[in-house]
Amino acid sequence: MPVPRRLVVEADGGSRGNPGPAGYGAVVLDPLDTATLAEAAEYIGVATNNVAEYRGLIAGLKAVRDLFPDTPVQVRVRMDSKLVVEQMSGRWKIKHPDMKPLAEEAARILPASSVTYEWIPRAENKHADRLANEAMDAGGRGEQWDPGASTADVETTRTRVLHEEQPPSGPPGDAVAGAAKVRAALAAARPATAAPQAGPAETPQVGWGTAPDLGAPATFLLLRHGETALTPEKRFSGSGGGDPELSATGRRQAACAAEAFAARGTVQEIVSSPLRRCRETAEAVAGRLGLEVRVEDGLRETDFGLWEGLTFAEVRERHGADLTAWLASPDVAPTGGGESFAEVAERVSAARDRLIVRYAGRTVLLVTHVTPIKTLVRLALGAPPESLYRMELSPASVSTVAYYADGNPSLRLLNDTSHLR
Repeated sequence: MPVPRRLVVEADGGSRGNPGPAGYGAVVLDPLDTATLAEAAEYIGVATNNVAEYRGLIAGLKAVRDLFPDTPVQVRVRMDSKLVVEQMSGRWKIKHPDMKPLAEEAARILPASSVTYEWIPRAENKHADRLANEAMDAGGRGEQWDPGASTADVETTRTRVLHEEQPPSGPPGDAVAGAAKVRAALAAARPATAAPQAGPAETPQVGWGTAPDLGAPATFLLLRHGETALTPEKRFSGSGGGDPELSATGRRQAACAAEAFAARGTVQEIVSSPLRRCRETAEAVAGRLGLEVRVEDGLRETDFGLWEGLTFAEVRERHGADLTAWLASPDVAPTGGGESFAEVAERVSAARDRLIVRYAGRTVLLVTHVTPIKTLVRLALGAPPESLYRMELSPASVSTVAYYADGNPSLRLLNDTSHLR
């Protein structure tokens, strides 16, 4: 029985807007010398990150099949999509209707016993990532990806030589020339693809005008923590009193949120307030998605001073004048040295700016509280401080704000609780 040919497939996909203009990239490598055997990339119109990542996987596996139609193979797929790797490995269920047919198609290309999956950090998936971005750039010009014009392999070879891995067995120029020949041969054999679905409807919008292509925004999914024992009684619960845990209802809400985010498949990072109720909510989602939780102190709730644990009626009875002044001005702090809404806004906006820089182009779940979420929404809209009193935020609700490279934020969702029904 012939010995299987060992190969590596690296695949990636991206969406500038999620959903937005999307593309994928895939590369087939010889694991012995990391030589590029085949590349594939395509602009696919408007789609989500996950759809693009699955399309990249499919393209990579088809390239293997086309290169070695009569040879047994053993393929190691390497991707930075935890969702695709876990779903294709059979460890995570596939619930999203857009993912199921793609996963089924990928599973049919090669025998299941000949393919294994490995998650890798994004930094180790540069070749496929560059191909995906070349495809999206081409789509932005109303074109399809041109394999003859690709520099993804050239840049990856240069990076390997200078920084990461041992150089290929031959001179870099030979490896690049060889890859170019393979690309040209594949392009000649590849059937013509349909014209890209380019047009104004696929261009990201800012306000009422058509914006230039600013790349993928930093997208913050703002998840309020689940209920605690204080939530149904509408008691002030900030960062200056006790640190209550989630109630049984709150844990169920966190579990529902985790399932919803797993099905959606867009969360790439998770950041939480340091308070227990948020960390418990964040950990429920992180455990489902296989991600880590980072803590950001700037996302903690307001310190309500002596009002902590009291109902609104109790505060009015005991500290009526202070409550009236607090409701009238964002600069007034609660009784006993709490934080004013102006102070909270300063703290939250500083945290927001740090996170935008850290997670540029990423989709991040921020697990936090009522006041920080309302503040982020208010600032995104340019609304006055009194708008905080005119928003409703239910426990475990989701709101979404995207931040583009030109500084323009976009509010996309507010107080969504559909995952709890």
